[in-house]
Amino acid sequence: MIPAFEAIKAINRLRGEALVVPTMTPDRYWTKVTERPELDLPIFGGMGKASSVALGLALAQPDKKVLCLDGDGALLMNLGSLVTIAGQQPPNLVHFVFEDGVYFTTGGQPIPGAGKFDLAGIARSSGMRESHSFDDLEDFVSDLPGILERQGPIFVSLKVVNPEDAPAGYVGSSKDAAKRVMEALRAQ
Repeated sequence: MIPAFEAIKAINRLRGEALVVPTMTPDRYWTKVTERPELDLPIFGGMGKASSVALGLALAQPDKKVLCLDGDGALLMNLGSLVTIAGQQPPNLVHFVFEDGVYFTTGGQPIPGAGKFDLAGIARSSGMRESHSFDDLEDFVSDLPGILERQGPIFVSLKVVNPEDAPAGYVGSSKDAAKRVMEALRAQ
């Protein structure tokens, strides 16, 4: 299992100018490390919608890399987004899913079917250009630069564990975040 915060730090180190759409569990960690919050569009109160928002952003900003940082429970609430993303084939989208098997943000309740499905396999079957699964931090860190350089859409499942003292999530609104991202894009 990969410590979730270590995976987030690895992604942040290589994010460059990428637009980042974090939600749920990954957002708890992302807000602690991001160095470009003006390029972050956290999704609050829309569990399951980060992948759809990231797809829209990738299509609207084809010259920008877009990274979606999703949770397994959230993705299960909008599983059809994998087929939609694959149908659009955005070359600039990388969809990371943090698989911890629980609704960590709401108290750790088990997600339906935890341990019985293969999200990377579902993504592959949906038509994603590439689909990867990692349960070892060293392997993930080693492969991440190449993943970020290749054309998407790319799906990456990260089998993660969360510490008991995980940080609280971002306090704000998606509307405020969207305004920051639009202003940053206009300034470029």
